[in-house]
Amino acid sequence: MTDPTQTWPADLADRYRARGYWRGETFPAMLRDRAAAHPERIALVAGDTRLSYAALNDRARSLGAGLLALGLRPGDRVLIQMGNVPAFFEAVFGAFAAGLVPVYALPAHRRTELLHLAGKAAARAILVQDRIERFDHAAMVLGLRDALPGLDHVIVAGTAPEGALAMDAIAGDAATLPADPDPQSVAFCQISGGSTGLPKLIPRTHDDYIYSLRGSNEICGIDADSVYMASLPVAHNFTMSSPGHFGALYAGARVVLCPAPLPQVAFELIRREGVTITGLVPPLALLWLDAAERMPPALPSLKLLQVGGAKFLPESARRVAPLLGCRLQQVFGMAEGLVNYTRDDDPDEIVTGTQGRPISPDDEVLILDDAGQPVPEGTPGNLLTRGPYTIRGYHDDASANARSFTEDGFYRTGDIVQRLPSGHLVVMGRANDQINRNGEKISAEEVEDLLLGHPQVFDAVVVSIPDARLGERACAFIQPRDAAPTPAELRRYMRGREVAAFKIPDEIRIVDGFATTAVGKISRRQLREILRADVLAEEEKTA
Repeated sequence: MTDPTQTWPADLADRYRARGYWRGETFPAMLRDRAAAHPERIALVAGDTRLSYAALNDRARSLGAGLLALGLRPGDRVLIQMGNVPAFFEAVFGAFAAGLVPVYALPAHRRTELLHLAGKAAARAILVQDRIERFDHAAMVLGLRDALPGLDHVIVAGTAPEGALAMDAIAGDAATLPADPDPQSVAFCQISGGSTGLPKLIPRTHDDYIYSLRGSNEICGIDADSVYMASLPVAHNFTMSSPGHFGALYAGARVVLCPAPLPQVAFELIRREGVTITGLVPPLALLWLDAAERMPPALPSLKLLQVGGAKFLPESARRVAPLLGCRLQQVFGMAEGLVNYTRDDDPDEIVTGTQGRPISPDDEVLILDDAGQPVPEGTPGNLLTRGPYTIRGYHDDASANARSFTEDGFYRTGDIVQRLPSGHLVVMGRANDQINRNGEKISAEEVEDLLLGHPQVFDAVVVSIPDARLGERACAFIQPRDAAPTPAELRRYMRGREVAAFKIPDEIRIVDGFATTAVGKISRRQLREILRADVLAEEEKTA
C-alpha cells in the first residue's frame, strides 16, 4: 500500500508559490501560532463547553504525543468519525501535531463505508465518537477489527467499551512531537462523492488547502471577530473550508458547534452566541426560511448565510434577505478542489441566480462539449478545472484517475454549467450518475451493486429525480427474479447491509424488465436517462 501523495508539475508549483498562493504554512503550525498569539481567546463553543485556543492546542499536542507513544508513526493514516463535538478538533489537530494523516468519515457512514475507507487508507487507528444520534459507533468500529488486520487501535471519544482505548486517557509529552511536516505533504484525506462505486480518497496538502481557507476568508470577510457556526457535519468539505471551521480558526475567530441544524435549535444558538456566518444545504435553508416565515427569528448578529452543496433555486434565494435579515452567498465547489462564491458586491440577480465564480485568478475553468471541444460562451457544457487547490489525482485508484483527469491535469468534475460573461457559473446539473440528495453525494452504481446482492433482485437501476425538498431523490427500479420483494423488504435489506441511511432509495419501483437496443444492449447511462425521463413525464401529468 502506497502512502497518499499529491504532486503538481514543477512549472505550476513554481507559479503558485511565486503568486503567493502557497506560503509554506502547515496545520500544526496554524493552531500553534494562533494559540501563541491569543491564548485566552475562545476557539470552540459546544453547549456549555468553551475551549480557548491555548486549551485546544495543549490538548491536541498532548493527544498527538500520546498517539505516537502507542506506536503510531508520522505518515500513518488514522480514520476519524465524529459528529459536531470538540473531540473532533482535538483528534484532528492531535493527528496533525503527530504528523499523522486524518482520513475523514461522515457520521452517517456505517460498516460498509468504514471498512472500505480504512482498508483503502491502510488506517492503523480509528478515532470514533462513542454514540452519534443514539447509534453505537464504538461497537460498530470494534466489530471491524477482524476484517482489518492492519488496524492496531480503536480509540473512543466518550465511553470506551472493552477492547477500545478512551481518547481522554491518551496523553504524552509534547516535546516528543516531530518537526512540522513538509507543506507539500498530504495533510489529510477527504472522501469523494463520486459517481462510481464506493468513495475515493482525496489527498489534500497543507499548502493547497490552507490557500483555499485564506482565499475563502478574504472573499467571505472572515476575521478574528467573526463567529462561524458549523451547522452541517464538521467532516464535510463545505463545513471545513468554505471558509468553514478551519477558515475561522485560521483567522483566530470563534467556532460554534451546532448539534442539529433545525431552526428551533439553530436560531437560539445564533442569538446566544452572536453567530455572524453559517452554511447550509438548500433543503435546510428552505426549512429555515419556512420557519422564519411563520415567526420572524430576530437574528441581528447573522450577517451571511451561505448555501451550497447543491443548486439553490432563485425563487428560494430571493427569500433569504427579507426573512432572515442577512446576506446570501451561494457556494459551489467540490472536495477535489474548485470553489466558487458569489461576492458581497455582486448585483442581486447574480447572487440569487448563479453559484458564484472561482476563488483564485489561477483557477482554470474549461467548459467543453461531449467531444471535448469548447462550447460557445453562455452555452452549457461539461466543467473541467485545475488550479492551486484542485487535486491532480485520487489515492491508489488508477482507473478513477484515468476517468477523472485529463493528461494535462484538468479534473473532470461531472457538472454541467453555464458561464456568464462575468465569469459566474450557473449549475445546470450532473453529467454522470451521481445523485445529490440533501447535499450528500450518492453513487448510483454503488446503490445498484448493493441492491443486486438481494437474492430476489435480478437487476437494479437507480436514478436521480428532482425533488423540491431534497434537491434530488433516489429512485430505484427493480427487476425481480421470481417473487418480487416489496419496497419495505428491500429497505430492510439495505439497512442490514450497514450502509449510510441516505443511500437507501427514497422510492422503489418493481418493473418487468428494462429497455434494450436492437442488438440487445443498452448502456447503463442511457437506461438511467430513459427511466428518469419516464418518472418526470409521469409526475408532469399528475402535477
